[in-house]
Amino acid sequence: MQLGFFINPIAGMGGKVGLKGTDDVVKNAIRLGAKPVAPARAEEFLKALRKAELKEEIRIVTCPNPMGDDEVKAAGFSAEILPLNLATQTSAEDTKNAVKLMAERKIDLIIFAGGDGTARDVLDIFRFVKADVPVLGVPSGVKMYSGIFAVNPADAATIVEAFSRKETEIAEFEIMDADETAIRADQFNIRLYGFLRGPFLPMRIQGSKQVSLETLDEHENQLAVARFIVENLDADGFYILGPGTTVKCVADLLGVEKTLLGVDLYHKGRVVKDVNEAKLLGAVQDWQNTWIVLSPIGRQGILLGRGNQQISPEIIKRVDRERIIVGATKSKLQSIEGGVLRVDTGDAEVDTMLRGYIRVINDYKEWRLMPVQ
Repeated sequence: MQLGFFINPIAGMGGKVGLKGTDDVVKNAIRLGAKPVAPARAEEFLKALRKAELKEEIRIVTCPNPMGDDEVKAAGFSAEILPLNLATQTSAEDTKNAVKLMAERKIDLIIFAGGDGTARDVLDIFRFVKADVPVLGVPSGVKMYSGIFAVNPADAATIVEAFSRKETEIAEFEIMDADETAIRADQFNIRLYGFLRGPFLPMRIQGSKQVSLETLDEHENQLAVARFIVENLDADGFYILGPGTTVKCVADLLGVEKTLLGVDLYHKGRVVKDVNEAKLLGAVQDWQNTWIVLSPIGRQGILLGRGNQQISPEIIKRVDRERIIVGATKSKLQSIEGGVLRVDTGDAEVDTMLRGYIRVINDYKEWRLMPVQ
């Protein structure tokens, strides 16, 4: 079995620093202290794949550094290195050239570590070369609204193992992407770009994001959830407010302005808008009285690790699991595939800490216990 594998080395760098993506802002992300994310996610996947009990031997076809060579070797795989001349900072054209060369080699499965922008680049070149190779994404970006991604790197290895045993179906997945310029202006502009075929394994593939309903009943349900949260706030507490319309309703009831798609910090009637990890670490004065308010992504059910990386593992450790407040409308909870919430913070210790059951407020004075994987 031949696996094509490559990394988008800049994917995800805009997350912790609050840039809501990395497209066209790499230099700014580095200036703000951003560190590479995708190489470590790729290495996590490759090491899990090395431990998997594959039905057949695999041969990896990958790219020169910084798009895969080092990580493949570090995981103990031998590989064919594609003849690409790469600069230190790679581009979308490098991704497209790599995928084109892989398609010409009749690869069985192409795996990439990146985000929605990387998935779009794969889709673009597939339209050009008319490739029919299944694709799998190792989640390494900021948003990842597309359905082609595994829930986390370990799940990606499990999917490849099942694929080698012919235990997966091949399905079509939506490739979505948001306009990052619009998102940075706090405007939600997401569109469907097309479809990619990939291996499907229940509960291991995240699926695409479902946009919140814009109905009167949905808004009233959001307000009821928000009212119950607000009535139980500690007057002296620090509240880290995650993105989304449900959490924005909390801010509206508090009488403060919140960024719809960013992370904000509320304390005693004031809000610090659009904070990143560094600002949170500097602004919170009492971690024992700090809370995180979240709403899961529709359909995907992901609480942490998609679009809110500013709430980093370090922040979560300081707050602790018991002071995470989750709110979601009844329709959103019904839309979540498998009825399971998910976390993918990039820190295995934190992900383990977050597992178990968590209370989700779904109406005024109503809640459900839901499992977190």
